[in-house]
Amino acid sequence: MATRPAPDPQKDAYALILDAIDQGIYRPGDRLVESELADRFGVSRTPIREALQRLETQSLLTRDGRSLIVASLDHAQMAELYAVRQELEGLAARLAAQHAAVEEVEVLRGMVEADHALLGDPQALARANRRFHHQIHLASHNRFLVQQLDLVYRSMALMARTSLAAQGRGEKALAEHAEIVEAIAARDGARAAQALKDHLSIAFVVRLKEEAQKVEG
Repeated sequence: MATRPAPDPQKDAYALILDAIDQGIYRPGDRLVESELADRFGVSRTPIREALQRLETQSLLTRDGRSLIVASLDHAQMAELYAVRQELEGLAARLAAQHAAVEEVEVLRGMVEADHALLGDPQALARANRRFHHQIHLASHNRFLVQQLDLVYRSMALMARTSLAAQGRGEKALAEHAEIVEAIAARDGARAAQALKDHLSIAFVVRLKEEAQKVEG
């Protein structure tokens, strides 16, 4: 009989569950059970229960009878999310062009170069993609904008599949990342904002095509 790990009070149950959803361990439609989550993460059921309630309040989980399941985004919700993301991330890129330190720009360049090694591994590339975008958020030097983008990215976790899994998308996305970084380095806020908006627009088109193919299938 397997021994259950002792509960670790240092573990943040909310962050653990959110990260599991983000990594695709739990996908839209999957049922979340307190006891199973407690066993998986080595956390007592009370913080698990509180985390589930918090995730439900944020609409990341929804009710199916008495069960809580990972929420899914319909077409309209996905379009709304991308619209908000484009505007907020465009602003982040514009502010980064104004405020980013030289060192921050070099970090962004280094990320783009390093991420080429992840081509062929969509999930690893998706994680690197989130780190890259978050670095731009931080480079905006606007804490309130970063907070709002964190909320947006929580909802992005409900996307069942990364658009970077599409054929050839990884290479193109990295080229788009490089263009964003160079615009920030040139201190061209308008160009940086437009480059990031275009990047997200292309990603949205890829995702819409994938959704259309599911319907056709």
